[in-house]
Amino acid sequence: MYAIVVYDMEADRTQLMLKLCRRYLVHVQNSVLEGEISEGDLTTLKGEIEDLLQEGESVMVYELSSDSLLNRAVYGDDPTEDSRFL
Repeated sequence: MYAIVVYDMEADRTQLMLKLCRRYLVHVQNSVLEGEISEGDLTTLKGEIEDLLQEGESVMVYELSSDSLLNRAVYGDDPTEDSRFL
């Protein structure tokens, strides 16, 4: 499955969410991560996100059953390209 995570948190707490989500997905922009993830890992990630959030903060998780259903256009450098060689 393919997931996109977008978050909005207090400025001094954004690194907490980034560190959590980077364990599962690729950081592509300031508060956006995406990538292939198993259903089990996604369930775990969602639980950890809920535990981390405080009042007034939000996270949106977009799930696609396959990256083939995603029409993704990148203009400029693609941040996901570097992650494929880790």
